Amino acid sequence: MNRNDRAIVGFTTIGHATFHLYELAIPLFIVYWLADFDVSAAVIGAVVGGGLALVGVGALGSGVLADKYGSARLVTASILGMGGSFVLIGLSPRIEVLSLALLAWGAASSLYHPAALSLLTRGTAEQGTALAYHGAAGNVGTAIGPFAAAVLLTFAPWEWVAFAFALPAVAAAALAFRFDFDETAGVDPAAEPDAPSATDGETGVAAFLAQSRRLFTGGFVVAFAIMMVHGVYSRGVISFLPEILADLPLFAPVPIGAESFEPSQYVFAGLLLLGAGGQYVGGKLTDRVRIEHALIGAYAGIVAVSLAFLPAASAGIAPMLVVCGALGAGIYMTAPIRQALLAAYSAADVRGLSFGYFYLGVYGVGAAGAALAGAVLTYGSTETFFVVFAAIAGLAVVLGGLLLVRFSAASSGGDRGDDSDGSDADEADHDGTDPGDRDGVKS
Repeated sequence: MNRNDRAIVGFTTIGHATFHLYELAIPLFIVYWLADFDVSAAVIGAVVGGGLALVGVGALGSGVLADKYGSARLVTASILGMGGSFVLIGLSPRIEVLSLALLAWGAASSLYHPAALSLLTRGTAEQGTALAYHGAAGNVGTAIGPFAAAVLLTFAPWEWVAFAFALPAVAAAALAFRFDFDETAGVDPAAEPDAPSATDGETGVAAFLAQSRRLFTGGFVVAFAIMMVHGVYSRGVISFLPEILADLPLFAPVPIGAESFEPSQYVFAGLLLLGAGGQYVGGKLTDRVRIEHALIGAYAGIVAVSLAFLPAASAGIAPMLVVCGALGAGIYMTAPIRQALLAAYSAADVRGLSFGYFYLGVYGVGAAGAALAGAVLTYGSTETFFVVFAAIAGLAVVLGGLLLVRFSAASSGGDRGDDSDGSDADEADHDGTDPGDRDGVKS
C-alpha cells in the first residue's frame, strides 16, 4: 500500500476497533442494569434495542453526510460521540436517563460504518487489502471490549466502568487527528462521468428514492429480509446471553476476597473472540461454494446450536463450552456470507446504498431482537427463548432456499464479481470487501 492508503487504514482501523469495543461491551452491563434499576428484562431489552435501532436508522443518512462533509469529520465525530455517551451512561441515575444515553450512543455509532467504508473505497488504491485490515481491527475491538468490561466490572461499580470506557475514545480521537490523507485518491476522475447512473439526473431525495426503487427488486428483497432476520437473531441472543449464562449453575459467581468473579462474563467474551475464526471460515466458504449454499448451511448450524444450548448446559461444563464456542463462531461466520450475498444481488452503481440498507436491516430492524428477547425472558422461560430464536434462524434457512430456487440464476452473471462499494458489523457484521477479498474482514 502507498502512504495515503496506510494513513486511511490507520485512521479507520482505530475507529472500527472503537466501534466494536463499545458495541460488545454493552451486553455485560445489562446484568447490572437489571439489578440496579429494578426493571424487567423486557424493559432493558427495549432500552438497548432503541440504541441499536439508531445505529441502523442513522446509517442511511451517514453516507449522505459523508458525501457532503467528508468521511474524516464523521468518523472522528462518531468516535468522540461514542465515548461521550458512555460518560452519560455512567451518570445515569434512572432508567429514563440510561435510555437517552443509549440513544446518544446509537446516534453517534451510526455515523461510523458508512463514512469509513466510503473513505476506504474512495481513498485507497488497494481497496481489498485496506478493507481486510479494517475488518481485522473490528475483531480486535470485539475481543477487547467484553474482556475489559468483564475484568473491570469484577472490581468496580458499573458506573465507574462506564466512565473508564470513555477513555479509549479520547485516545482514539487523539490518534485519529494525527493522520493526513486524500479522501478521494482512489477515484479516477476521468472515469466518473462515464459511470452508469441509477438516478437519471435526479438529486437529493428524488435520487435516493430512485436508487432505492432500483434496489428493491427481485432477489435483493429476499437478501434484505435475510439481513433483518439475522439482525433480530444476533441482537436478541447477544444482548441477553451474558444474563442467561450468569443464571446457569455452571457459571455461578466465585468469591475472590471481597470481590465476586463472574465466569459467565469471560465465557461470553471468549465466544465472541471465537467469532474471528468463524469469519475466516465464512470467508473461505464464499470462495469455495455457492453463496446460497454457504448461507443455508451456516444458519442450519445456528438452528442446531441454539436448540442444543440448554441440553449442553445440563450435560456439563465441557459440552456447554463447546456449544458456546460454536454459537459465537456460527453467528460471525455469516458475516462474510451475508456481505457477499448482498453484493451478488445488487448492481455495482448502487452498491453503497445497498450496504446502507444492510445496516438498517441488521441494526435498525434487528434492534427489535433485543426487545423480543427481553419480552420472551420476562414472560416465558429460557427454554422458550432458545426455541423462539432457533425458529428465527430457521427463517433465514427458508429465505436462503427461496433465493437458491427462485433468484440465484439471475445473480450468477456480472454483478456477482463486481467490486463492492459498501460494507458489516455486528456483530458483529462484514464491512464491504469485494467478494474476492472477503477473508478475515469484520463487520
